[in-house]
Amino acid sequence: MSSKNVLMSSLKMAIATFLSRILGLVREQVMAAYFGASGVTDAFLVAYRIPNLLRDLFAEGAFSSAFVPTFVEANQESQEKSRELLWALFWLLTMMTGLISIGMMIFAPELISVFAPSFTKDPEKFQITVNLTRIMSPFLVFVSLAALFMGALNSLKVFFIPSLAPAFFNLASIACQLGLSGALYSWGFHPAYSLAIGVMVGGSLQMVVQLPLLYKKGFRPMWPKQFWSKRARKIVRMIGPGLVGFAATQINLLISTILATGTVVGATSWLNYSFRLFQLPVGILSVSIGNSNLVHFSEAWKKGDREGAIKFLQSSYTLSLLTVMPALAMLYALSDEMVNVIFERGRFDHASTLFTAEALRLYAIGLPFYSFYKICVPTFYALDRQKIPVIASLFSIGFNISFSLILTPIFGFKILALATTLSMLVNAGIQSVVLKKDLKLPLSFFVNARIIKIIVSTLCAILIAENLFTSEFFAQSFINRALWLGAEIMAMAAIYGILLVIMGERRVVLAVAQKITKKFTKK
Repeated sequence: MSSKNVLMSSLKMAIATFLSRILGLVREQVMAAYFGASGVTDAFLVAYRIPNLLRDLFAEGAFSSAFVPTFVEANQESQEKSRELLWALFWLLTMMTGLISIGMMIFAPELISVFAPSFTKDPEKFQITVNLTRIMSPFLVFVSLAALFMGALNSLKVFFIPSLAPAFFNLASIACQLGLSGALYSWGFHPAYSLAIGVMVGGSLQMVVQLPLLYKKGFRPMWPKQFWSKRARKIVRMIGPGLVGFAATQINLLISTILATGTVVGATSWLNYSFRLFQLPVGILSVSIGNSNLVHFSEAWKKGDREGAIKFLQSSYTLSLLTVMPALAMLYALSDEMVNVIFERGRFDHASTLFTAEALRLYAIGLPFYSFYKICVPTFYALDRQKIPVIASLFSIGFNISFSLILTPIFGFKILALATTLSMLVNAGIQSVVLKKDLKLPLSFFVNARIIKIIVSTLCAILIAENLFTSEFFAQSFINRALWLGAEIMAMAAIYGILLVIMGERRVVLAVAQKITKKFTKK
């Protein structure tokens, strides 16, 4: 039953997230076609990195993982208590993120001087980045509240629509790029501001579309009797150290951004485009499974069902590896083809394709570590052991800084992608050791026959793909390249599945395939 619950809720989120991520890719395609990998996109990405860093801390990171277990606990007592907690946190979070957003607007020049010191040498580029930062500052408020609503709805076993909410963000971003770029230029403003306006509008839509579901579930807005309740204080206390625990990836990306701006023009964009492709399976699979595990694990743990909670954790871990490993194989073996079909048009040339694909391969290796990290950190929150992710993150950040500073001047921007991957390995490794000790997990929890079969199937799929797919891909028309890439992806998925079946995992492969087919058929 634990495997089925995790799989079903993960699938609901994965399907919705798949639609959102596809729109996200379209958004990146439009940006690549309009602006390429240039100083303008570097400016936007640096400006966006600032609220995005804080979003991961306040919205999708520490806050969500602190909120969900506490909300589940309150809801087990009564709906009125959980409703009051939700809206108390709504006002507290609005105030907190609002003040930070105002600070970002005021100190935008100073922030850009720290985040991209090389930009100060180009006054026009520096000013555009400052203006973009100021426009996008309120995005932090909207997306944090959107994550609050999503956490509440997930706790109430509503998964599909909240996971679909980011699609509205992507739609707004696409619409603003297509509709405002030319208009802004004709009015005397830089077209890049359309990117920032899209972020703002999209963030507000992502929050608003979830409100009807809260009404339907009986969680209408209210003015709480007590804002600073015992549970609200508990969540805020958990957020404190958790900010560092969840900051690992974003801080590592921030370090990469700072160092990339000091290498060559376009490096920040190449890393961004490759990381976006890397995040496609992360968002569809790892985040969905991690969020599902958080809800089910927290509920079982709060009820005192230790055995059930561990079963949920085991199911999440196995399902995560089962699904992200073929994604790793595809991103690694087909990196050039994917970047070419998705991004190479307009101002995004073939040289940018090769540089982006090089970074993508190095990011792809880190998929299983990133996936396990997404499961581990919320688990420690449910266990009230949020200091563990903090310690693991500090080690990983220290490793990333040292590795990047030493090797980037020698090997260039690509070493930044490898540093991010290795830092996630360090982070996940530390957390797995502590999790094993805290829950008294056997070694077979992490490494067993099924896991070994998954790894072997992945390696074999990569080797087969690199030896079979040798056509003159880049010489073909776009339609032929797109069709060929689709055929290669399906072939690799089939190879991976067949290898698992041959090694005795037929039941698992068929079960996952049937659930996915059923879900897509319904939707």
